[in-house]
Amino acid sequence: MTKQERVALAIKEVVSSMMNRVMENVLIKDPFLKDKHRASKPLYAALVPDEIFKGSHFERRFVTPFGSVWEKLAQVVAVEAHGNCLMGHSIDGVVGSESLRRIQEILNQLEHNKKGDEKIKPDWDKEIKYIKKGGGEPIPVSVVCDIFIHNEETKTKYAFELKAPMPNNDQTKVSKEKMFKLLAMKPKQVDHAFFALPYNPYGKKEDYAWTFPRRWFDMQRDKSVLIGDEFWELIGGEGTYNNFIIEVNLIGKEYRERIYREFLEMEPPTDFDQDLLK
Repeated sequence: MTKQERVALAIKEVVSSMMNRVMENVLIKDPFLKDKHRASKPLYAALVPDEIFKGSHFERRFVTPFGSVWEKLAQVVAVEAHGNCLMGHSIDGVVGSESLRRIQEILNQLEHNKKGDEKIKPDWDKEIKYIKKGGGEPIPVSVVCDIFIHNEETKTKYAFELKAPMPNNDQTKVSKEKMFKLLAMKPKQVDHAFFALPYNPYGKKEDYAWTFPRRWFDMQRDKSVLIGDEFWELIGGEGTYNNFIIEVNLIGKEYRERIYREFLEMEPPTDFDQDLLK
């Protein structure tokens, strides 16, 4: 079995395991009960078809477990390509007091542009250069990164802030602060730190337009930003993103049919098995 075949199998196992748990939850452990819904929300039931709330019932039980799936997928992919990968890994080091002050200065400037002043735009290379020149009294700092990869063959250490494709403002700000601290540590603790999104809902990178992260990063130009295929190819090697797309679409056909028949109790539409992720 080739490396990419192992990667494809690992992706399938993670997603299938999550979907099996969701299906068990909505079909057995916590099914949608029409009588219970009508009794608890008679006004809603009188105005809106039960099927609408049945869909909401499923969505709530799907979205929560899916939150951790991106990190698990990244881990199983990276282990095949790099030999190891840790989730929620704590990195300890020392950062100069002036460097820490400069980190807060940059974040404050990006968050609070004074009225009448020229709007300050994010510029990763310029910012990290300014921070590293700060120095100052050494202060112990600990940072927990979402994904940490140490390739022992190349002696390269990677830290990733892995967020959902449309992260909120606070999440992105915290991620950038953590990345700054990681790269300002002395002695060096990581070689690279990235803000990574597992896929791009806008299609091409130049079209990515979600507002919140654009305050903190130049999403098209900052080399610290990885979106979709850039992320998967880095952690898994060439062909990984294509494997990801193929496996998710194959799994999706199986589970979409099950959801129609077993949960919604209806025949699937004729186009239910079309590929959705591209």
